[in-house]
Amino acid sequence: MAADVCVIGAGLAGLTTALELLRGGKSVVLLDAKRIGWGASGRSGGFVSGGFSDSAEKLMQRLGDKDGHEAYQLSMDGARYVRQAIVDLKMANVFQGEGCYNVYRYRNQQRAHDKQAAAQKTFAQKLDFLETTQIREILQSQAYHHALFNPEAFHIDPLKYCHGLASEIERLGGQIFEQSAARSLERVKPGWSVLGAQGSVRAEHVVLCTSAYDFRLYPKVSRAMQPIATYVMATHPDKKLFADAIQTGSGVIDMRRAADYYRRLPDGRLLWGGRITTRQDVPQRLSDTMTGDMLSVYPQLGRVRLSHVWSGLMGYAVHKMPLIGQIESGLWMATAFGGHGLNTTAMGGRLIAGAIAQSDDRYKLFSSYRHDWAGGMIGRAGVQLVYWGMRVGDHIEERRGRSKKVTA
Repeated sequence: MAADVCVIGAGLAGLTTALELLRGGKSVVLLDAKRIGWGASGRSGGFVSGGFSDSAEKLMQRLGDKDGHEAYQLSMDGARYVRQAIVDLKMANVFQGEGCYNVYRYRNQQRAHDKQAAAQKTFAQKLDFLETTQIREILQSQAYHHALFNPEAFHIDPLKYCHGLASEIERLGGQIFEQSAARSLERVKPGWSVLGAQGSVRAEHVVLCTSAYDFRLYPKVSRAMQPIATYVMATHPDKKLFADAIQTGSGVIDMRRAADYYRRLPDGRLLWGGRITTRQDVPQRLSDTMTGDMLSVYPQLGRVRLSHVWSGLMGYAVHKMPLIGQIESGLWMATAFGGHGLNTTAMGGRLIAGAIAQSDDRYKLFSSYRHDWAGGMIGRAGVQLVYWGMRVGDHIEERRGRSKKVTA
């Protein structure tokens, strides 16, 4: 089989790349070892907003004002792309709500005010500040002291969005092969040969979009990521109970170092996510742990029953930024989107497709974020220790906030 481009990985990065390549006049074969959206792309909490896993401040420090601003705006464009794709492709039951509250458990408001001011000054992004009484009228919890509301954020059903993209790819003539793991990658002039479970593909270009789910095909890229698992649960429906406790259809993200995130679902359930581990199996008693996290914020939800608990495996590079670019002639990567992938996968897919189809070189904005080795098992242990340290830091700061009122 031959195509202009072979995209490996049918998550959001691979799907967006394939779709934009087809729109750019290229023929595309898309391979996946499992199924469309099977990995973290279809398992996420569905929150969509601008930005990256690393902070905007670090982005500006590393890239400088001009390039940092452009890179951040590309991330915002990625979020807008998702919103527009849902509308343009008439994806039913994908869009699920507007806005997101970033909530703080500390009385000290300075961190929130600094974030609000920086967003407005640097990126012309308006975040609304809510005092304690205001946020507690919306979220019936004593855990939160203030919040920032992002009106441009929204949330979706991520797996349905994946399938919406896949349907358009097939309508445009793209070929998708599920249950077809790429087993080897070989340089053959004038391009590449990919051996899959159902045969081989010859292509001038290959794009790697496998995130943390493949460590064999091209180790120089895959070893630049740590596989980090995060966890999500969904409850049985109880519309009145959740509406009384969480009086908003917007999403909520806890701004602690070790964050929780949650939102009400259209069918009356509650989706709650959080926790990370570097182990790839589901920890024992995960349901009890996640329920305990929820009840520590909303003790009035004690009668809630869970319907599902699952994990998703994210790929993080050591710099917490995506790996986007050309590795060698005809071989590209759009991967390592970490915990902020719904907008950045759209951004990355568009950049790589633009580079291949229109010689657009904006992907070079991310060239300083290299695919350096992430440390293997030693690095994985380090990540877990850092996360545990973040949780300890959160508890200490919350305890200080409860024992000493701070107003500045």
